[in-house]
Amino acid sequence: MDGIHDLGGMEGFGEIPIEENEPVFHAEWEARAMAMRVLMGFWRKWNLDAGRHSAEKLPPADYLGYSYYERWLASLVNLTVGAGLVMAEEVGTGRKATGGQEYTPPINATGLIDFLGRGNPALREIKAKPLFAVGDSVRTAYHMHSGHNRLPRYARGQVGEIILHHGAHVFPDTNAKLSGEDPQHLYTVCFKAGELWGDEACNQDTVTADLWESYLARE
Repeated sequence: MDGIHDLGGMEGFGEIPIEENEPVFHAEWEARAMAMRVLMGFWRKWNLDAGRHSAEKLPPADYLGYSYYERWLASLVNLTVGAGLVMAEEVGTGRKATGGQEYTPPINATGLIDFLGRGNPALREIKAKPLFAVGDSVRTAYHMHSGHNRLPRYARGQVGEIILHHGAHVFPDTNAKLSGEDPQHLYTVCFKAGELWGDEACNQDTVTADLWESYLARE
């Protein structure tokens, strides 16, 4: 998705501020927002990729204007309303709506510990053999679809070298739409900085990205 979230290589935003001794949370509500985001995944109404895509779909002005955890909270509202866990009326009023649905099982400490302990591993077994091997030169796709994907704009249409093969993993593009896992082979691709950033880049620098097989073509 060519959204405002894909800021790598974009100019005009100034220097990135670095806060010394930065706390984990700047305010109590941020910790609560993170806890809510984790807790609401308990019912598995969405997945990690759908959660990321929900943030990507925020209006550009909101995405740039919100703080990190404000984006988490805003995307969580969209996820929960879209999944039917809460009603838009309830978000607006802060009160349970008449006829609101009760979800079971309720979240409790035991269930949450089990849920977090199991995690959500993405490695899968597939019959298809990998198309590429370590050392292969590949070129990334230039045109991408409008939905969620993990190929950043600055790395599109670029030549890199495969340095790792990770086996088959859940394909985020389809998983984000809740339309199936469609696992594909996943590779770490190494790009020379000059290939991405031009003559101003240091020749000794490299950039690596974990990219799915359908993003790549043999160079």
